[in-house]
Amino acid sequence: MSAIARVQPLAKLATPMASKALGVSSSRAFTGTARAQNKVTVVGAAGGIGQPMSLLLKLSGKIEHLSLFDIVNTPGVAADISHCDAKAKVTGHKGAEEMGAALDGSDIVVIPAGVPRKPGMTRDDLFNTNASIVKGIAEQCSKSCPNACFLIISNPVNSTVPIFADVLKANGVYNPKKLMGVTTLDVVRAKTFVAEHQGMDVSKMKVDVIGGHAGTTIMPLLSQVKGAKFTEEDIAALTHRIQFGGDEVVQAKDGAGSATLSMAHAGAYFAGRVLDGLNGVKNVKECTFVDCDLTDAPFFASPCTLGKDGVSKIHGFSKLTPFEQSLVDENVPSLISMAKKGSDFVKNN
Repeated sequence: MSAIARVQPLAKLATPMASKALGVSSSRAFTGTARAQNKVTVVGAAGGIGQPMSLLLKLSGKIEHLSLFDIVNTPGVAADISHCDAKAKVTGHKGAEEMGAALDGSDIVVIPAGVPRKPGMTRDDLFNTNASIVKGIAEQCSKSCPNACFLIISNPVNSTVPIFADVLKANGVYNPKKLMGVTTLDVVRAKTFVAEHQGMDVSKMKVDVIGGHAGTTIMPLLSQVKGAKFTEEDIAALTHRIQFGGDEVVQAKDGAGSATLSMAHAGAYFAGRVLDGLNGVKNVKECTFVDCDLTDAPFFASPCTLGKDGVSKIHGFSKLTPFEQSLVDENVPSLISMAKKGSDFVKNN
């Protein structure tokens, strides 16, 4: 769980906290003094996803300035991570009054803030709580770093991405190329489960996952995995496992947590790929949940090329099997409904 969700009344995320740690500034630079050439900010950095993801981002060696924000505990997280022997100045920012400083000048903002799923909880159950958190973050981002790439992890992604988009639109700073829902964990699971099933090298595995990031809206294109041989039963079983892999982790943790470590890996990986694209690396292609017209749903995940301005090309999908096409047909109405729920929240709050 992000500390944002534990401490601050959710609808008042952007208002100042009543108190600060006595005698100690909570915004600190722990390594280096040179001006950063790129800046990546993690919002929700003290939480179960935020801490390990921040560590992985620090260790990536790709970041000049890693800015960590949460409502509480961030200075300690930043101090700890700053001791790792990898490039990146690390700053910690604590309390809603320091969110602006954390975000100022960011090239990428990764947002895992919010509450996690609990046993028996769907991503949709998270909506009322996390919608308020995401809306508050989007409001501040629109002021402090309107040109950043925004990578949304906070669930339910199928609704929180539309929320973020509508807040940016309301502030006149929306760029659809720079707003991405992070569906990378679905791809990571698909690669892992398929490689195990087929006895293949997971490091060479490629599986595209389209659609959304909740239950049956997650649609792995298993028919397009090169060299794999599946029965219809295999495809049905693997598809279901990929779609509900999060439940597998929640149950294995006996209700004590959700898929924090694998999500941290997926989020850090995707942020690194976005940064590669911004830095001019060619042929950076990853699945992500974006504003597009591939279907009647306003947002849909598919393979995208990531370039100097964010998403430079949406590749979409083709050559679906009847089973895969049925998944699309059945789930597009759900994606439309989830997006509308997010937009309605912004209109009414």
